[in-house]
Amino acid sequence: MLEIKNLHARIAEDGTEILNGIDLVVKPGEVHAIMGPNGSGKSTLSYVLSGKDDYEVTEGDILFNGESILELGPDERAAAGFFLAFQYPIEIPGVATMTFLKAAINAQRKARGESEITTPDFMRLVKETSAKLNISSDMLKRPLNVGFSGGEKKRNEIMQMALLQPKLCILDETDSGLDIDALKVVSEGVNALRSPDRAFIVITHYQRLLDHIVPDVVHVLSKGRIVKTGGPELALELEKNGYADFVDVAA
Repeated sequence: MLEIKNLHARIAEDGTEILNGIDLVVKPGEVHAIMGPNGSGKSTLSYVLSGKDDYEVTEGDILFNGESILELGPDERAAAGFFLAFQYPIEIPGVATMTFLKAAINAQRKARGESEITTPDFMRLVKETSAKLNISSDMLKRPLNVGFSGGEKKRNEIMQMALLQPKLCILDETDSGLDIDALKVVSEGVNALRSPDRAFIVITHYQRLLDHIVPDVVHVLSKGRIVKTGGPELALELEKNGYADFVDVAA
């Protein structure tokens, strides 16, 4: 599904190199966890995959279902099946949550050559999905993420993901700022979307998220490179011993 080949990327504004040769293959149905110390390039990887224009790919390629996506903008990548859940979801005053959700769904449907979703079907879909994520009707009436707690913002993003049904879900430190109850709700929402034709890249610092979203593969990122790959037991090793050994490897 996703193949990253010798990916190098830098900050477009000042040329600071962040990613220094990443190779990664994610197959349909797999969950890959990306772990590493602060500044290792984890969030940058998620931004580069989603097409954020603050970053510039200087070498390598990103293939999605066998085709390069480097020339695609963020909207085109979303239409192709990418979804990025942010570490800090932004607030958009003046844009109603329901209006945003319907516009996002219809944009995806249009890209696939489908007709717009009808209002009754949209309302039914949102009602069913929001109930599973403990999202109240009051939240849905507010402007997007305005006045939401950290946990509410994350649940709202998982609802967006459930509504859009992407093929590749990238979760950038979704566990950041969540208490145990919110973490469980968010994780259950993610696990409900696991399927043989959908893949996940889960970026996190902590084992506690991976207790709920059990990965197939764990990668350690340090200084912009993957320096270690293993199974779920690797995350337990990191929890116990930290990243010091892997930072030395990357140096």
